[in-house]
Amino acid sequence: MSKVTSLLGAISEVGRDASRGGYSRPVYSTAELDLRSWFIAEAERRGLAVNTDRNGIIWAWYGPEQDDSLVTGSHLDSVPGGGAFDGPLGVAAALAAVDELRARGVEPGRNGKRSLAVTVFPEEEGSRFGIACLGSRLLTGAIDADKARNLKDAEGNSFAELSARNGLSAERLGADPEGLARIGQFIELHVEQGRGLIELDSPVAVAGSILGHGRWKFTISGQGNHAGTTLMTDRADPMVAAAQIILSAQKVAAAQSEARATVGRLQPIPGGTNVIASRVELWLDVRHPDDAVTAAVVQKIHGQAQIAAANEGCTVTLTEESLSPTTGFDQGLAAELQRLLPAAPVLDSGAGHDAGILASYLPAGMLFIRNPTGISHSPEEAVEDRDADSAAALLADVLQGLL
Repeated sequence: MSKVTSLLGAISEVGRDASRGGYSRPVYSTAELDLRSWFIAEAERRGLAVNTDRNGIIWAWYGPEQDDSLVTGSHLDSVPGGGAFDGPLGVAAALAAVDELRARGVEPGRNGKRSLAVTVFPEEEGSRFGIACLGSRLLTGAIDADKARNLKDAEGNSFAELSARNGLSAERLGADPEGLARIGQFIELHVEQGRGLIELDSPVAVAGSILGHGRWKFTISGQGNHAGTTLMTDRADPMVAAAQIILSAQKVAAAQSEARATVGRLQPIPGGTNVIASRVELWLDVRHPDDAVTAAVVQKIHGQAQIAAANEGCTVTLTEESLSPTTGFDQGLAAELQRLLPAAPVLDSGAGHDAGILASYLPAGMLFIRNPTGISHSPEEAVEDRDADSAAALLADVLQGLL
């Protein structure tokens, strides 16, 4: 068993989802808090100095805490019913890379070398509060602190309340220029969330760019009523309009080269089997390399949604929840990664990452590790032991070369 696989094995029962399969580890849930404790214990066992900043980001320092350090890491939270590797692979590989660097006699922070830190970012998936990469957005100031504080989960808990319950000061959430200055360069290792490396027959790739993407919320309002006593001709059923909006999203995206549009979450209110819904909320994810095309796809879907709602006697509103433009990684750092890993191809990503948020503020880069199923955000997500070993060794090579 590889060292990375062994580390992941220690958390293999944390957050298992019996109904969905896979793992459900939303930020500040019992499962995610257990994973944070696991990481802190593993970091301290390696002699790393650990602290948690005002936005809930965990920092584990190999060498003195200082500005312009080399930083690596990922996240531990998951989507509902997600796979075992999305996030935790990058964290476990970073810990294993620290072991490898120590075995090689590399001492960050000494003999002219920069310090090294391993980080864990909270709420990368946005599965609890609806905004992906919330921790890195807060760190950089990419999200307004008041907006973040007032975000609410499905149970009505605000992000400020959850943060306070977990030892943070809600008033101090937000842009942290001192913390950001600690990062001279950021490298995130992540399981690939597609078939690129399968088709390239390569175990690792260097990231080229991240597709522009965003999340929008449609609220369709109609007339709640009794399912048995209300004639079909007398209904203003928002669920029917919602169904048409979902189909419109699929058709609009399919007609536009390289576009992706997904409705993965829908909530009828009140949600009874024998009740015509009074309101339906659905969330749309749209992605495309060209940000103008992303905007045009959303606009077209919105236009068709207005027609669908009107035809059913309903109304519809559209709210943008988050938007990240297409992000290219630092060219100088990318060239260094390609020099250190000359056999690795360059691969663009359709998935968002904390490294993509940080890339707008500092030199950031990513490494993708092969996923033999090509499936992610699902229990079928996979990484082979040999590639997990390779991930840690290659990450150590990169970190050593950049120190």
